[in-house]
Amino acid sequence: MMQLKQLDMKKITEEERRMASVALRKEEEKKRESHKQALLKEKKRLTINNIARQWESQQSRLALLSSSQENNTNDESCQSNRSSAYGLAEETRSLDSLLTKTVQGLSVLDSHLVEVEGDALSLYGSGALESLDRNWSVQTAGNIATITFVFIDFDEIVPVLPKLRIKFPNFVHLKFKETNLVTLQQFNALAQVRRMEQLTVDAQGNQVVSFTLWKYYVLFRLSHFNLQKINGVEVTQNDTVMAEKLFGILAYVASSHLPYGRLLPLLGEARKKQLCYLLEAKGKKLGTASEDGSDQRKLGGEIVSRSALSYTTRDSQAEKLEEAAERKKFCHGYIQDLVKEAADINMKNESLQKLWPQTFIELVRDAVIEIHSKDSYMKFSLQRITDQKS
Repeated sequence: MMQLKQLDMKKITEEERRMASVALRKEEEKKRESHKQALLKEKKRLTINNIARQWESQQSRLALLSSSQENNTNDESCQSNRSSAYGLAEETRSLDSLLTKTVQGLSVLDSHLVEVEGDALSLYGSGALESLDRNWSVQTAGNIATITFVFIDFDEIVPVLPKLRIKFPNFVHLKFKETNLVTLQQFNALAQVRRMEQLTVDAQGNQVVSFTLWKYYVLFRLSHFNLQKINGVEVTQNDTVMAEKLFGILAYVASSHLPYGRLLPLLGEARKKQLCYLLEAKGKKLGTASEDGSDQRKLGGEIVSRSALSYTTRDSQAEKLEEAAERKKFCHGYIQDLVKEAADINMKNESLQKLWPQTFIELVRDAVIEIHSKDSYMKFSLQRITDQKS
């Protein structure tokens, strides 16, 4: 109340007015900052909701596609499902429209979100993976200890796993939520991060958590990490021993049936030399496994036998299948050409065998007739030699 001159029967001084003005500015700045934080929080909420809606829509389409392929559902059923999905999408759009009007200036069209809060980096939506290719400040990247993936298919995460240790050298904790972790084999890909102390896999959107032995498989496959916690629970020595008992034979079988040529690409250069030296020292032939399994030891961190347990994404698998189909087609055509050529040679040989006796008789008869008159034959031969020289 700038026009006020007295307060509590006392005259208001200029100093009091100045102090009140300063307090007012601080209060207004505090309100603006609070309002800004509220807007950012609401924008984050709307963005995550939008990403979640896109994720659910994508999963529904995949489920419908898988169901139609397996069960050959009729067109009417598919149309009904599409109509239901469309109705849900329309209802969600209406809600977004209402929220947009309520919170002006906020965008609900973002399809991904990258959030750094303290020492935690959270990536929402597959588009957020592109942020890993950008330039990060040394201080920010060095402070990251926890990385969380949300609403991203695990097969899309696999290619960026080797980049994490390079970009964020001090991270020790990985979290997965709504990432389609559905098989134990997918955990093999985590060996690419080279170092990790904690792993958290949320049950939401990751069916693998429903498997009784999934934690033991993680401890077995990633034993070189010496994991301290899985889903917030401390790892004990008994857990490690049980993991070895349950899955130890798996590594031996996998490595003993793996050709030497396929084993080498799994190892670094130094470890390749160590492996070659190890095999040569034991006088073993390349590609054979140890009888007692003692050569399945650690070479540079990861155990050799366990490195044979790898994971191939669906896209990579599809590419390999396509390449295999092309090779099969080429080999089929090549073999067909060889068979055709061999058949032609055999046919000619059979024809020769049939004609050769008569042909041989005719050759002998012609030769006898030709040399019957010795003088004539000699004269004819000399003439032929003379003609050749001239």
